[in-house]
Amino acid sequence: MLYPVCRVKIKGGRVTEKNLYYDGSITISSDILESSGILPGDMVDVLNLNNGARITTYVIIEEKKKGEIFLNGPAARFFEIGDKIIILGICLATQKERKKVKMKIISLSEKNKIVKVEN
Repeated sequence: MLYPVCRVKIKGGRVTEKNLYYDGSITISSDILESSGILPGDMVDVLNLNNGARITTYVIIEEKKKGEIFLNGPAARFFEIGDKIIILGICLATQKERKKVKMKIISLSEKNKIVKVEN
């Protein structure tokens, strides 16, 4: 049996852009992704602290601009620019594996700069 486990939490970030007429997903800058271990195509949960919305979507990398977090497609209806969010990277683990998973926590500033990484 496989269990969903949170392997990374990115907290304190803010939405910098939204693109309603896009196929869907969340775009996250490469600096944030590299520190988190999340890869393009990974599924994540995105929680909106301003309105309580919670969506699941896949990740796209933003290579050019640092500190960017965009909500795209239908997910953009649940977020506004400036909303404070939490991004959760989830994995599936066996009962034995899940006991070994230690969640990495990435803390971002209000401008989405990495301020702390906890393993």
